[in-house]
Amino acid sequence: MSAVEQYARAHLVTDSSEGHRAVPVVLRYDPEADPQAVRIALPGSHDRVFARRLLEQGLRVPISVDGVHVWPCGRVQTIVEFHERDGVTVVQFDASALIRFLRRTYATAGAVAR
Repeated sequence: MSAVEQYARAHLVTDSSEGHRAVPVVLRYDPEADPQAVRIALPGSHDRVFARRLLEQGLRVPISVDGVHVWPCGRVQTIVEFHERDGVTVVQFDASALIRFLRRTYATAGAVAR
């Protein structure tokens, strides 16, 4: 199987009194379905799908494409923000989890291409 699935912990940032709430997140990449896209599955909501290069670039510099904003937050955190019709979802990740996931996606994509 060539798909990559990685479980991670992230913080869902809200404007409620809870502030930051730790949630389990599933990061997915399937080069056979779409070699350019990654998926983020948050609990209780639909998957967010966006370009893998956006996630990679957002680890280093702020970038926005089609309602998805990604930017580094200090040295060890990365923010992914989704703007949708029903509001904004802000998720804070440890950058190391995203880097590990991206490395696995590139290794898988390279194996599929061979």
